[in-house]
Amino acid sequence: KILINLAKIFDMPIYITEQYPRGLGETLPEIKTWIENGDIHYWEKTAFNAYLPEVEAQIKKDEVKNFIVTGIEAHICVLQTVRELLNNQFNVFLVEDAVGSRDNQHKNNAVNLMREMGAVISNSESIAYDLLKDSKHPDFKTISNILKEN
Repeated sequence: KILINLAKIFDMPIYITEQYPRGLGETLPEIKTWIENGDIHYWEKTAFNAYLPEVEAQIKKDEVKNFIVTGIEAHICVLQTVRELLNNQFNVFLVEDAVGSRDNQHKNNAVNLMREMGAVISNSESIAYDLLKDSKHPDFKTISNILKEN
């Protein structure tokens, strides 16, 4: 939620893929509202890797070079997506406090693998302040409040 708010403030495209929602259940209600409002690019998928041809086409259209990656399961979908993004020469920033796995050991192993592959491992607050760059930024107070609320 923090990162989606940040992306909206900084006018960054947001891509969400959802692994087989009919069988595994749907995404969080607040994210679903943003999807329905058209604020987010959304795709259902059955492949574990989210770098699908239709996603790739949107990425090219948006001219994206850097990715802030979150999601579940860290050791399956997130790992395969990060690997594919890195193989396609994107800069990947993995938000460790915004990825998860059912088993914490699986998450830790996946984070270590992604680090070794070349992903930058970070956290939500570091990402926020990296984007802000300066406390004089016009959205500093808004973002500071978002971080305090969560």
